[in-house]
Amino acid sequence: MVNRKKIPLRKCIGTGEMKPKKEMIRVVRSKEGEVSIDPTGKKSGRGAYLNLSEEAINAAKKKNSLSNHLDADVPASIYDELLELAAKEKK
Repeated sequence: MVNRKKIPLRKCIGTGEMKPKKEMIRVVRSKEGEVSIDPTGKKSGRGAYLNLSEEAINAAKKKNSLSNHLDADVPASIYDELLELAAKEKK
């Protein structure tokens, strides 16, 4: 009998889809309240996951769900960086 390795799933806060953790990008709020993008998924702090697609990022921005989930103000530059990452991922 072969043991299958469990794949960790995370929920996108933009679209609500459950996807493997490695296919998503993590946004983190540190204890100091600083919001940053965490491509490695290992920074300490409160995290939220987003699909790397324009529609998911725009939905999160429109609903303000990233700010609500992290309990912090998310600067527009974070959304711009996420959109750039999504554009690079498409190529």
